[in-house]
Amino acid sequence: MHVVATAGHVDHGKSTLVHALTGMEPDRLAEERARGLSIQLGYAWAEIGGDQVAFVDVPGHERFVSTMLAGIGPVPAALLVVAADDPWMPQAAEHLAALDALGVAHGVVAVTRADLADPAASVARARAEVDRTSLAGAPVVPVSARTGQGLDELRHHLAALVAGLPRPDPGGDVRLWVDRRFSITGAGTVVTGTLPAGTVRRGDTLELWAGGPPTTVRVRGVQALGAGVDAATGVARVALNLTGDGLDRIDRDSVLVTPGAFHPATSVDVRVAGEGRMPERPVLHVGAASFAVRARPLAGDEGDLVRIALPRAVPFRVGDRALLRDPGSRRVWGVRVLDPEPPGLGRRGAAAARARVLADVRPEPDLAGELDRRGLVAAALLHRLGVPTGPLPDGALEADGTLVSAARAAALARQVVELVRRHDADQPLDRGVPVTAVADRLGVPAAVVAAVAPRVAGGRVVLGEATPALPPDLERALEALAADLADQPFAAPPADRLADLGLDARRTAAAAKAGRLLRLAPAVVLLPGADARAVELLRSLPQPFTTSEARQALGTSRRVVLPLLEHLDRTGRTRRLPDDRRQVVER
Repeated sequence: MHVVATAGHVDHGKSTLVHALTGMEPDRLAEERARGLSIQLGYAWAEIGGDQVAFVDVPGHERFVSTMLAGIGPVPAALLVVAADDPWMPQAAEHLAALDALGVAHGVVAVTRADLADPAASVARARAEVDRTSLAGAPVVPVSARTGQGLDELRHHLAALVAGLPRPDPGGDVRLWVDRRFSITGAGTVVTGTLPAGTVRRGDTLELWAGGPPTTVRVRGVQALGAGVDAATGVARVALNLTGDGLDRIDRDSVLVTPGAFHPATSVDVRVAGEGRMPERPVLHVGAASFAVRARPLAGDEGDLVRIALPRAVPFRVGDRALLRDPGSRRVWGVRVLDPEPPGLGRRGAAAARARVLADVRPEPDLAGELDRRGLVAAALLHRLGVPTGPLPDGALEADGTLVSAARAAALARQVVELVRRHDADQPLDRGVPVTAVADRLGVPAAVVAAVAPRVAGGRVVLGEATPALPPDLERALEALAADLADQPFAAPPADRLADLGLDARRTAAAAKAGRLLRLAPAVVLLPGADARAVELLRSLPQPFTTSEARQALGTSRRVVLPLLEHLDRTGRTRRLPDDRRQVVER
C-alpha cells in the first residue's frame, strides 16, 4: 500500500476529487457531511497503476490546520488541490509551506473544476508556487471530478508517483502516531494512523506513549483498507483494536512504538529552515501530535540551530522531520532532528559551544559522527536514536555493549596508564589497581577499562611484566628467606624471624601477590612451588593419611602443616574425609 495526503484550500474539491478517484466518500462524520468540509482526517483508497493507494483527505479550513498537519506529517507524498475557478488562496499557500517545511518531495498538483473555468491561469500560478518548494517539478494536471476530464492523466501521474516512492523497511521499528481514536461495541478501543515502516501483527505488544509513563498494550486486531488482516506493513493506513492499560489517555498526541526501541526525548537539538523570527513558544507538529514547546536558539536569533524543550516524552530519532508553527502569524519552520539526547546547557556559554559542535552536523544518522561527538556511548542508546551501530570506524572499539571512539579510546588508555603509574609509585608493595576501581575513578564501564588497559591480571590493571619488580630491600629479605628454607622447604620461619627480615604482613602480602611467596597464613610463608612439592611427598604415603603422618613426611610443625593441608584442600589437590584423614586427588 502507498499513502498520499491531499492538501489545499477549503472547498476546492479535495474530497470530491478523492471520491472520483476511489468511489469512496472520505468525509464520514455527520458533522463533516452537514458542514460540507473536512473537519477530521478522512480516508479512502483505490487501486491505481496496480498498487493500492490510500488517500488521507486533510481539512482545508484554517481552523483545522492542526488536523491538516497531522495528516501530512507521517505521509511521504502529497496531492495538492487548487481550483480553476478561484484565486490562489491562503490555506493552499499554508499547506504548501507545510509540505515544503517537511521536505515532501513526491507530489502531484490537481487543478480542479476545469469544467467551470479555464484552468490555464491556475495551472501557471500553481506551477510557479510549487517550483519554489520541495515539490518543484511536480506534475500539474487540470481535472474535473464532475465530467472526468483529466482523471486518467491524474491517475497516470499518481501511479508514477507511488512507483518512485522509497520502500520502507518491513522489519523496522514501529512508530505509529495516533490520529483518531474511537470505540466499537464488542471490540473496544480502536485507533487509526499511518504506519511509515515496520510491521504490526495481531497479538503484538506495543508501548503506548500518551503523556504519562509508557504503558503496554496488545494488538487484538489489525485492519487495512477496510478489511481485517493478520499483519500490516508500512507504508500503510491501519486501524488497530487495542487492549491494555492507559487506553483512556489516548489522544492525537499519542504514539505507539516497538517496546524499548525508542528514546523518550524531552529535549532535542534541531536545525530549522524558514523565514522570520521564531517565537519562544511555538507549536511543534510531529507525526499526528502537536503541542507548545520552548525554543531556544543556540547561537543567537540569526542561527538555524535550536534547542527545543518538550512538555512530554517524544520518540524522536536523528534525521526526523517536524514543523514549528507560530499560531499568530501562521508562519512555519521546517525542523530536522540532529540530536534527541543532547547534553545539558548549564554553564555560561554552553549554548554557543553546543552550536559550534553542531555547525557541520548533517541530519542523516552517522555512526562515525556520533562517536566523535559523544566519545563513549551505549550501542543500545544509538539504536534508540536511529543510528546504526556498525561497522565501527577505524580505531573505535566495542566493549560489552559500549562503543568508544578512536580518540576517546586513546585518551582513556593514557589516563589508565597514568592512574596506575601514580598508584604504583605511591604504593610499591601494592602494584596494580582493580579494574573496577579504575572504572569508578574515570567514570566509564569496567569493560571499557579492560579493553584499553595495557594488561589485566587477576582483575587488576598492571604495568610492565607479569611479575612486577619489588623494592630492593624486599628482594634482599626474600633472598634471606630462601636461604632459610633451602634445606627444610616446609619449615616456615617463626614470626620473630620474619620480623627480623622485615617481612611484616603488608610486605609478605605484596610478595605473595607478585608470586614470590606462598602465603598460607599472615605469619606462615613458604617459597613458591612448596605446595606442589608437598603433594608429591604426600602421594608416597599410604592413602588416606593423617595430619600427623603428613607433618612427619614433610618435616614440619602443626603450625605449618594445618594451613598447608587446608590450602591443598581448597585448590583441589587433597580431599578431607569425614574422619579428618586426607587423600591426594589424582588428576
